[in-house]
Amino acid sequence: MRKITTFIAVAALSFSSIGCDRFLDIQPEGKIIPVTVEDYRKVLTSAYSKYPIHKSLVSLRTDELNIDENTSDFIAYREIAMWKDSNNDQSTIEFPWVSFYSVVFYLNQVINEGSKTMADSPEKQQILAEAYALRAYVYFDMVNLYGKPYNAATASQDRGVPINLEIDLEQVLKPSSVQEVYDQVHADINKAEEMMIEQKQTAPINYRFSKVSLLAFQAKTALYEGNWSKALNYSEQALAIKGELSNLNTSTQAPNHFTSVESIMALDNSFNSAVQNISYASTDLLAKYNTTTDKRFGVYFQKNGSKYKIIKGGSSDFRVSFRTSELYFIKSEALVKLNRLDEAKETLLKVLKNRYTLAGFTSIQTDVNAMNATEFMSFMMDERFREFALEGQRWFDLRRLNQKKIIHNVNGQEYILQQNDVRYTIEFPKSAKKNNPYL
Repeated sequence: MRKITTFIAVAALSFSSIGCDRFLDIQPEGKIIPVTVEDYRKVLTSAYSKYPIHKSLVSLRTDELNIDENTSDFIAYREIAMWKDSNNDQSTIEFPWVSFYSVVFYLNQVINEGSKTMADSPEKQQILAEAYALRAYVYFDMVNLYGKPYNAATASQDRGVPINLEIDLEQVLKPSSVQEVYDQVHADINKAEEMMIEQKQTAPINYRFSKVSLLAFQAKTALYEGNWSKALNYSEQALAIKGELSNLNTSTQAPNHFTSVESIMALDNSFNSAVQNISYASTDLLAKYNTTTDKRFGVYFQKNGSKYKIIKGGSSDFRVSFRTSELYFIKSEALVKLNRLDEAKETLLKVLKNRYTLAGFTSIQTDVNAMNATEFMSFMMDERFREFALEGQRWFDLRRLNQKKIIHNVNGQEYILQQNDVRYTIEFPKSAKKNNPYL
C-alpha cells in the first residue's frame, strides 16, 4: 500500500451506489463531501455494507472444516486450508486488507468531516457513535487477524497493524504495536459510548451498532485481553438489556439467524456461500456432538452422502457479530477465572438448557455439578466449539487458548499446523507488502 490514494479510488467508485449525486462530485481538494445527517447515514451504510468477509476464510484454517476437492473453486481456497501464507498461487484468495482500510476511509470521513458539517441533533450523535464503534471493530478484527494474540507482557513490542485516523492522501502507513491498536480500539469505544443513543437495533437494521452491541463488543475485547473483571461487568450489563435465548427444543431456527431472539448485532457474513460450497464439517467437529440429545446438531448440519454440510450459514440471513449466548459464555469464563465456579456453572447451564433435550440436559447438569474448575473450563471450551461452529469464533478461540495441533488432508497430502505454530498469526497479504515497504 503506497499511500491512501488507493482507498480514494475504491471509495469514489463505491459512493456511486449511495444514490446521492453530490457524492459523485470530486471537490478541488480531492475529497467527496457529504453534508447532512441523511448524507452521512448513507456513507455509514456503505461502510457497513462493505465490511470484509474474512471470518469465512479463517474457518478453513480451523478444525471445523474439511475442504471438498471436487468443487470448481477448490483451487482458490486450498492454500488457505494448507496454512500457506507466503508465495501463494495467483489463484488463491487473499485475506482482506485494502477492504478493511476502505471501510476506515468512510468512517474517517464521517468522524472527521461529519462532526463539522452535520447540524447538531440526536441523529448526528448516533451516526458518530456508530462510526467510532465500527472503526474500533475494524481495528479489533485486524489486529486479531494479523497480530499476535494479546499478551499484556509483550503487546507493546508485538507488531500490530497500521492505524489510520485521517483522510490524508500522502500518509504512509506503518504498523503500530498490538498494544497501540488495542488502545485505539478502547479510545474509539469510549467515544462511541459517550454518544450512543439507540439502546437496541432490530431487524432488518440490526447490522448497526447500539448500546447493547457496544457492551457486547466491550465484553469480547476484555475477554481477549484477559481482563476478567471487565469481561464479567460488560457481559452482565449487556445481558441486563438483552438476555433472551433461543430454545431449540421448541424452535428449529438457528440461533445465529439475524431474526433470532438472540441476535444483538448482525453484521458479519461469517460463513458465506462460497466457503459453504467448497467444504463440509470435519470429523473433529461432528464428534463433539451427542447426536441424540444435542438439538444443535440437526439445526447446524445436514447429511449429504457420507458427509455433513453446514446449513447454519451460506446466506445473508445468517449474519452474526454478537448474540446473547456468547455473552453467557463470556460471563461464565470470566467467573471461572475469578474463582466463582458455582456461578460460572449456573450461567452456562442457562444456555445448555435451551440446547439439549430434557434427558440430555439432566445428564449434563449432573456431570457439570461434579466438575472442578479445570474440568469445567475444558467442558465449556468444548461447548464453545459446539455452540459457535462456523460463526467465525473458532480460529480466534484457538489463538487465545491452546493453539492446538491441527491436521488437514488436501489432495491426498497431509498438512500440519503444529501447536503454537507461528502461522496462528496470519501474514500480511502479499499485495499489501508489495505496495508498502513498512509491512
